Amino acid sequence: MKIQYKEKIIEIQEGRTIQEILAEEIKNNEYAVVGAIFNNEYENLNYKIHEDGKLELIDISSKEGSKIYRRTMVYILAKAFEKLYPKNKMNVNYQLTNSMFCDVENIDVTEEMVHNISEEMRKIIKQDLPIKQIVMDRQEAEEFYKKYDTSKGRLQLDLEDNQKIYMYECDGYYNYCYGTIANRTGIAKIFEIVKYGNGLLMRYPSSDKPQQLPKLVDSKKLAWALDEYEDIHRILNMDRVYKINNAIGDDRIKDVIMLDEALHEKKIANIADEIAKNRSIKMILIAGPSSSGKTTFAQRLGLQLRINKLRPVTISVDNYFVERKDNPKDENGNYDFECIEAIDMKLFNDHLTKLLNGEEIERPEFDFYEGTKKYKGKKLKLGKEDVLVIEGIHCLNDRLTSSISKEQKYKIYISALTVLNMDRYNRISTTDTRLIRRIVRDHKFRGYTAKHTIGTWNMVNAGEEKNIFPFQEEANSIFNTSLIYELNVLKGIVLPLLEEITKEEKEYAEARRLIDMLKYFKTIPEEYVPTNSLLKEFIGGGNFKY
Repeated sequence: MKIQYKEKIIEIQEGRTIQEILAEEIKNNEYAVVGAIFNNEYENLNYKIHEDGKLELIDISSKEGSKIYRRTMVYILAKAFEKLYPKNKMNVNYQLTNSMFCDVENIDVTEEMVHNISEEMRKIIKQDLPIKQIVMDRQEAEEFYKKYDTSKGRLQLDLEDNQKIYMYECDGYYNYCYGTIANRTGIAKIFEIVKYGNGLLMRYPSSDKPQQLPKLVDSKKLAWALDEYEDIHRILNMDRVYKINNAIGDDRIKDVIMLDEALHEKKIANIADEIAKNRSIKMILIAGPSSSGKTTFAQRLGLQLRINKLRPVTISVDNYFVERKDNPKDENGNYDFECIEAIDMKLFNDHLTKLLNGEEIERPEFDFYEGTKKYKGKKLKLGKEDVLVIEGIHCLNDRLTSSISKEQKYKIYISALTVLNMDRYNRISTTDTRLIRRIVRDHKFRGYTAKHTIGTWNMVNAGEEKNIFPFQEEANSIFNTSLIYELNVLKGIVLPLLEEITKEEKEYAEARRLIDMLKYFKTIPEEYVPTNSLLKEFIGGGNFKY
């Protein structure tokens, strides 16, 4: 076989593993190598080469490397926990800032448990045990599940055309990961287990600083919002993919959809009620990452505010950009339109102050082609029952509205905080849900391909990590825009788009990963989605204008 690695062509014997082929490069890499990309597919380092191709190593300084590291940590955590507490059941629930929140069913996690789990994990890591992928046919898998009485990875058997069933084995311990993990336990040296609420946090490094643990950020409001949705969906018995699939198969899914949509409406109504009770609030600021559903949320909130005898008046931050010649540039010399300094904050705050004082302003319109603000006689003055509604990436940052007192502002952070899990140890990433939403929306309304959306996604994430996520705890309310059934709807639309990406294109690896996740979801027809649903912002056919 001939393998291209960087600028070199390496001739190898067929059947050798990536670990064997690039042993020296892996050993001498600046950061820990946790996986590889071969012919634009993510692979474990134990993957055996059987064809010519291009090979690239993945280390923990990359986004995908960080995900592999995190999955490997979860595997080690599960192995340690099940050895120490075989009669108890742990759930990996959701991700907070560089940490994963886990709880144990029916009991509160104690400091002693945290200490014991941490010490056992360190033993496993110090031993540097091999993690091997086991491949079984369907009959072997049925016998395996009967022998071990486990549900780990059993979702694979639900796909009738799945002829190969996979498990990861380490020192007699079996578990499954819906994604690539490292081939040895010794790779996961940097971590911390801490008690958090009634559970624990498994902490790990970020990809930008992969050799150190970041400062612990206590995301209390975000954790509360996630806990609330977790609890509700557990009560509804809809916290796992197979349960949604069963509801579809049993013709119960319309009831699930109505309940989930009712939950959204109730939460929006509660936020509007809270705003209406405080008459000092004159400004509602809404921020959230890409594809959170901010536009539909703002319009549905507006309806609830009207019921409370308040009249929402929108003002667009996009019309307050600085003149193009004054716009800051990034490290590559390109205009940085996402930094807060790209906003004419002096003019914006002057207009906000005048409006709240009952004065009239002339609103600018920003001409993006010419890079300048233009005034076309559009005047605005607030009435007694009017409340300003402003949406934008910097709305949680007080610098944007520095001249307005805290008492007059109500901040809302929204995001698709996914609470549906594949199984006990495999969660569905909130970022993946938003990416799938964006692929569908970009295709339907912006004429972009899935390849384009995937190719620009890391840049979008970088802006969110800098301008939105650090301020989420500043919010007065957090609204979770995720819907427990949405991936079942989006699957039918997004799969053909992902399958258009060919194996020769670098975006194929991400496309393949998403396809491999979505294949476990039964499809729900688009027409089942109510016309006022937030999901309509992405699939079309809704009541609201965008």
